[in-house]
Amino acid sequence: MANKDNLRNDIKALLPEIKLANVEMEAKRRLPYALAKKMAKAGVFRLITPNSLGGFELSLPEISAHIANVSDVNASAAWCTIIACTNTLAAAYLPRSEAKEIFGKPDVITGGIFAPSGTAIEDGDTYVLSGHWQWGSGSANTSWMGCGAHIEGRDVPPRMLFFPTSDCELVDSWHVAGLKGTGSGDIIVKELRVPKSRSVALGFDKPVETGPLYTFPPFCLLAIGVASVAYGNAAGALESFKALALSKKSSGASRTLSERETIRVEYAKAQARLRSAYAYMQDEMERSWDIALREGSHSLEDRSDLRLACTYMTRNCADVTRILYERAGGSALFLTSDLQRRFRDAYAMTQHIITAPATYDLTGRILLGLPTQGHMV
Repeated sequence: MANKDNLRNDIKALLPEIKLANVEMEAKRRLPYALAKKMAKAGVFRLITPNSLGGFELSLPEISAHIANVSDVNASAAWCTIIACTNTLAAAYLPRSEAKEIFGKPDVITGGIFAPSGTAIEDGDTYVLSGHWQWGSGSANTSWMGCGAHIEGRDVPPRMLFFPTSDCELVDSWHVAGLKGTGSGDIIVKELRVPKSRSVALGFDKPVETGPLYTFPPFCLLAIGVASVAYGNAAGALESFKALALSKKSSGASRTLSERETIRVEYAKAQARLRSAYAYMQDEMERSWDIALREGSHSLEDRSDLRLACTYMTRNCADVTRILYERAGGSALFLTSDLQRRFRDAYAMTQHIITAPATYDLTGRILLGLPTQGHMV
């Protein structure tokens, strides 16, 4: 069983192997099963899992730091990590017996999609679930799946229903430019019976667990995850560009890139941009965690402030990787370039609904005091 005291060292020991898998993940468009199991054994997917189930139940800054460390070597592996980890949030809501069955094994990998793209029909103590979900990151390595659905004929919040992965169809539909190694294909379920006790309405139901992490808004946790992947990827891009700038000479040139004033200026600006965006997000994370510890709930304004910081982080990271990609010259055009992959991954992240441009409108409404539906904040 993973040990919290050793978690940082266990993750650090896995980073070289995750980095070596970069080429394989791009080619096969998924996280290799053997590597996923090693990550699970080290506890990488249990950052949010309750202590009562052998998880780590970490603070927000700790969760962010571990995700960023993985993303520093491979953003796709880190993306699979945040999907698996945020999925385990449901363990804090489910009846303890169900939570133990689904999330209790130390090396279990779970996945799924919160978006309510399914329909559940009530039938006694069960739901009959049908649906087709996209963006199932890391699904091929999972044992259990949780997918969102509207309850037919009921004016109630959508619920996530949990079922064995063997009960659904996984579609290899992941042919994309960025985050290629996440295996984010489709999930299909047809008339599957799921016990009602294996369903939750995150953010609406009352958690069974009482720790401060589980008072936290689910969308904010997901936003922190996305922004942390973006940060680690951009930090890795800065290191990759540094190595390139110190060695590369353009055709016919006698000086390395690092000996050009324009390169040094752009690199310094990129460093400042990333550090300032991270400081902003770190400040909001620490403030939000303090609220969770002291008050146990977050106002709409509190949630909006954190979402804004995460969106700003993600989008600035994309700009940083773009600048570095451009300054690297023609060598960055090749798929073998580390900067090429990081550039594509960074812009794939900007497409996620949780940090998409529309978030600025949502948070802007709240900042201006306009009436706002807060269920997505």
